[in-house]
Parts: sequence; C-alpha cells; structure tokens
Amino acid sequence: MAGAIIENMSTKKLVIVGVILLLFQAFAFMVGGLIAPSPTTAVDYLAVKCVGKASHRQETKWFMPWGSNQCDKIQSFDEAVAKRIEANDIVFAVHIPMSNNEMSPWFQFILVMLQFDIAFKMTNQIKDGAIVNLDVKLAYRDDMVSEWNEMARSFEKRKLHCNFTFPKTYVNDGRFYTCDVLPFMEVGSVAHKYYLLNIRLPVNERKKINLGIGDIKDIHLVGIHQNGGFTKVWFAMKSFLTPSILIIMIWYWRRISLMNRPPVLLEKVIFALGISMTFINIPVEWFSVGFNWTWMLLFGDIRQGIFYSMLLSFWIIFCGEHLMVHGSRRDLHNRFKLHQLTNPFYSIWASDVGTELALSFIILAGICACLYFLFLCFMVFQVFRNISGKRTSLPALSKARRLHYEVNQGHWHWGGHTVQVNSAFFTGIYGMWNLYVFAIMFLYAPSHKHYGDEQSSVDEGVKSGENIQLTTTVTHVDGPTELYRMMGKEAQE
Repeated sequence: MAGAIIENMSTKKLVIVGVILLLFQAFAFMVGGLIAPSPTTAVDYLAVKCVGKASHRQETKWFMPWGSNQCDKIQSFDEAVAKRIEANDIVFAVHIPMSNNEMSPWFQFILVMLQFDIAFKMTNQIKDGAIVNLDVKLAYRDDMVSEWNEMARSFEKRKLHCNFTFPKTYVNDGRFYTCDVLPFMEVGSVAHKYYLLNIRLPVNERKKINLGIGDIKDIHLVGIHQNGGFTKVWFAMKSFLTPSILIIMIWYWRRISLMNRPPVLLEKVIFALGISMTFINIPVEWFSVGFNWTWMLLFGDIRQGIFYSMLLSFWIIFCGEHLMVHGSRRDLHNRFKLHQLTNPFYSIWASDVGTELALSFIILAGICACLYFLFLCFMVFQVFRNISGKRTSLPALSKARRLHYEVNQGHWHWGGHTVQVNSAFFTGIYGMWNLYVFAIMFLYAPSHKHYGDEQSSVDEGVKSGENIQLTTTVTHVDGPTELYRMMGKEAQE
C-alpha cells in the first residue's frame, strides 16, 4: 500500500527511530547543562550623583562616574541641599561595564532594568499613580581616551509601583518603600566596548513634572547581557542544525517530486514548516558579532512568529487529514483530503485502526496534561516560595551578597559537576523543535514501497471520471465497538 513512511515501517524500526530521536534530545539538554555557561549575567550598578548645571551648553557634556575625567560628585541629596544644589543640576551617571572590564559583541544584547531607592517622608509621600520623568542620554566609545559619541537621547516616563509596609507616621520617616523593578533600556547588539548613561530627574512645579514621587535617595540599574560562552554554544548548535534540517527538507521534497501527482496541501505545509525551521536555524547572528545590527532582537521575534504560524497551520491541516485509509483505491486517492473540513460525516472512530490510534492519543494526551499540570503547580509553588523568601531575606543582605545570591540562581550542583538548568532549558527546547520538524518530514514523507504504480492507477481512476463515494471501513460483525457503547453512539438499524 502506498502511503507515508510511518505507515509502512515495522514496529522495530519505529522504535529504533524513536530511541535515536530521544538520544539526540538528551544530548541537546546535556549541551546546555554541562557545556554551556549560564545564558545571561546580571550586574548591579549604583548611579553616581554628578553635579552639572542644566543649560544648553551642558547638554553635550558627558559625566563620567569614575576615571581621570570623573565628574564633581555628591554623596547624598542632603549634601546637595547643604550646598544649595538644585535637583535639576544633579545627573545620575552609570558606566557600563564596571571599571577594568569591557563589553563584547558576543554579549548580543544589553537589557537594563531600573529601580529607585525611595525613602518615606510624611511631607513628601508617593502619590497614587505617580509618574517619574527621566531625561536620558546614552553614549559609547571603544577606548578609554576617546570622546563619547551620542547614541540615543530621550525623555521617558515610568510609572512607580511602590508599597510601604509600615504605618505612615513620622516615626517611620526614613524607612524605604518597596518598589517594583521598571524596564529602562534595551540595546539589540553590543557593538562597542563602553557605554555611558546620564540620567536627570527634571523638576518643574508649574508643569507638575516629578512631583509626588517621594524622597528618591538612589538609582539602581541592573544590566543583563548574554554570556559570550553561551552565545558560542548557541551559534554552534544553529550552525550544525541548519544543514541538518536543510538536507532532510531537500530529501523530503525529492520524495514528493517522485510521485506521479502534484503535492497535496499537507505535504506543502510540512515543507513550509521545514523552511520556517531552517529560517530560524540560519545563524545570521554571526554577523552581529562584526556589525552593529540593533534590529537583531526584532528579527528573531519575526522568525519565531513565522515558525509558530506554520506550526499552527500544520496542526490545523493535519487534524483534518485521514491518514489511516482502508478500502478501495478511491479511498487511497482521498488520503490527502481534508475530511473533517469537507466531509461532516467523516470520523476517525469509523475504523479499527483509527479507533485504537485515537484512543491511544487520548490516553497519552491525558497523561501528558496531568504531568504538565502537576509541573505547573510545582513551578508556581516554587515561584511564590522564592518570592516570599527573597522579600524577607534580601533586604537584610548586603548589596554584595544580594547580587551574588541573585546571579547564582539557575544551576544545580550535582556531585562534582554544575548543571546549568537555564542553559539546558534553552538548548533542549531548541533541539526539541528541530527534532520535531525532522521527525515529521522523515516519517510523513512518501514511502518508496510501490507508490509509483498504485498512484498511477489512482490517477487513471480519477481521469476516467469515477465518482468518489462515502465508504465505511468498520469491520466489526458483532455490532458497534465498546467505545461507541460507552459514548452512546450505537445506531439503530
């Protein structure tokens, strides 16, 4: 019988293929867990308070927090009040990275989060819906002596989400609010070695700018970038998987082209799924190491969107296919028709093999759904427990210990080895999608067993004008199956 490879494979061969795929899947997880470092690194930066008059001449000046050309600094706003320095003349300066370090194109991106240290004050409380206005400038350079080059300038607004857990009385003046971390900046490629941020909090009473935002003491920035070692492992995986999927895709389409008929919709969608997976695999990120391509993050999102769209299309069409065909050659011709979309009377329960297959998938899906639900419950429990523990323990830690605690999350110590859980998750899931597409194109490629003769016979039957009939393949002679009795589907003849 002509059909897909999966229909003509013996159980032994099918088990062998499954074991090989599982071994590759395990290898994908091991690459991330045992070879790759942690996917990202987080660095805590405390903004330095520089003094600079807010004037048109100062707009082009850059304030360095340290180094030979460092700015005039103050330690606190109390010192600014004592020296009669206005809030508009204070610039928060942050240099990325820390001193004696430099950024690398292997870091791929820079994601910066913002957090305020705001003290409670009875005469200056945070109003509901308070919004912080920030005048932000970003510059770059590639050595320690060159002038800074402006990269971006913007006037941004961020809504404060702060909570004060103590009674709002004069006794608690000076205690700090608990404020959420705010998104601040995202750079799509790391093409330069050094970056400098200058932030102002302009105050304008007439326009009600930066009023009712509390007593801001400090600004913390958390810079997150991808680790260079993980980037190299990720690129190596993409460089290996690109030709792998490309080869199976060419092989699959060659099998389709050997058929004596044009490709049907499901075959086209499977081929398109392979193209979209190849589109994701192509390691165009190699070019981001040498070029300033700030649109790489957006390009990655577009590629993933195309792949998931094709995956959804595949499943919509696959669920309407009648893969288990029995009976006459007319049924063989209808194998690639969308039965459930065009024939309301079609049912997979109408055949013995279809019934067993559907029941097996239902049981398997139920087991997987239960396991996945239990896993989600466990993860939610872990998240709430970690949040609760961090809220009670992190404020009591020193900044150095707190940063060390936060950065070292995401790995397990297993004997003498360190397993990077986050890296294993990324590489494992990425490998899983590739294996999934590979398996679909391999197992659902046309079988070479006599498909030419049978298909030509089918084509001749179609050309002769035979009418397609609705046939049944139920072979039970003792009446409906037990499943139909349980579902109340027994028909009265």
